[in-house]
Amino acid sequence: MTPSLVIFDCDGVLVDTERLTNRNMAELVTELGHAMTGEDCQKQFMGRTLEDVHRRVEALIGRKLPADWPDQVRRRDLESFAAGVPAIRGIEAVLDRLDHDNLPFCVGSSGRYEKMRTTLGSSGLLPRLEGRLFSAEDCANGKPAPDVFLLAARKMGHAPETCVVIEDSVPGVMAARAAGMRVYAYAEDPACDRAALSAAGGILFDEMAQLPELLLSNSR
Repeated sequence: MTPSLVIFDCDGVLVDTERLTNRNMAELVTELGHAMTGEDCQKQFMGRTLEDVHRRVEALIGRKLPADWPDQVRRRDLESFAAGVPAIRGIEAVLDRLDHDNLPFCVGSSGRYEKMRTTLGSSGLLPRLEGRLFSAEDCANGKPAPDVFLLAARKMGHAPETCVVIEDSVPGVMAARAAGMRVYAYAEDPACDRAALSAAGGILFDEMAQLPELLLSNSR
């Protein structure tokens, strides 16, 4: 079946932010008394909303955090992004190919709109995606619930079963599968859990340059 819509996650799929945000999170949680590395944070928190991470960090440290803790994290990340955020290598060529083939695409992210516009703007991708951004900020539940992908499909006018999702996190892959969508899992990062991505239902690929052919070969 030829996909009618491609839904991209944002962080780690369109923009190279995951290493930076995981490093920031590791520093914050370590300051709270629970030592973590960026890789630890990637494994435990990647793909989840900061509200969900807030609850998980409270469980780790055994005490409540201020209600605005997620906003504190967001401010710290936005300050880090001010130095510039690169686009994922090869993603612009993928978008060019989708445009050439008249295959619509959009974004479905756990991140808030402010964050997406900051990172996509810094990378130069925002003009290609403005008006096609969808956030868990508008949903009752974040990933691994399917809400943001179902929202994107509905707003873009496509049936879920005809959509394909591009993800890089286990919660994101689970969300796509729960939405009834095929999902390709970008596994370029050596620290990613390839086995978990595959077990969750993701079709693994290692380079963005592979994606157009994967979409075409799996739609014949």
